[in-house]
Amino acid sequence: MSNHKVAVVTGSGQGIGKEIAMRLANDGFHIVINDLDRETAEETANELSSQGKEALAIQGDVSHREDQFSLVKQTVENYGRLDVFVNNAGIDQVAPLLEVTEKDLENIYRVNVFGVIYGMQAAAQQMKEQNGRGKIINACSIAGHKGYSLLSVYSSTKFAVRGLTQAAAQELAQFNINVNSYCPGIVGTSMWERIDEKMAPYLGLKTGEAFKKFSESITLGRPEEPEDVANFVSYLASSDSNYMTGQSVLIDGGVEFV
Repeated sequence: MSNHKVAVVTGSGQGIGKEIAMRLANDGFHIVINDLDRETAEETANELSSQGKEALAIQGDVSHREDQFSLVKQTVENYGRLDVFVNNAGIDQVAPLLEVTEKDLENIYRVNVFGVIYGMQAAAQQMKEQNGRGKIINACSIAGHKGYSLLSVYSSTKFAVRGLTQAAAQELAQFNINVNSYCPGIVGTSMWERIDEKMAPYLGLKTGEAFKKFSESITLGRPEEPEDVANFVSYLASSDSNYMTGQSVLIDGGVEFV
């Protein structure tokens, strides 16, 4: 088994996931880039390789249980172990509650909830077999602490992630597996660009104005950057967080809930 620690980050071809992968690589982890988009996954892995980091790209759909277990299997076949699994992949949904369809519900729950469950199952099984400490880190959100208008179903999936994180932490502690979540706020990524674009018509705003409006509620006075999230995930992945489990921590710059 390799002496190098190994981290898997789902949805890491771009955005927050990519920044997390980059940070963990700088922390000394061998990195597995997992994304639905094979091209972006390979581009990110190649970027890390060009910097002298060890990285592998594996395409997969987190909403498919077999893909999550295959992801872990391929990781171990290549690197011999799994130390950190980051359930970062997720999708947004902006719509009034009364307009949400059955298909909408199925799509977002399969990725944001089912995907997290499958990832935790696959990672925990491997970590148990290694008989060593492991870290499972889930993507929650400020919307997992407070429900937001036009984000009702998205919020419900993130509340689910908080509950899953707490329950999994209790079940897996006996195997020295820590389970925690990070809860970003208003981050300048393509996801928030989509949220802004979809929210604007409902709020009577122009494109870009919703992001600006919500950013004005941030205590630290600026929108969040992917790097801000990655810095916290680095802590959760490190030995410094060994006595922390079951937590879903806001890393949002102090968003005022108004």
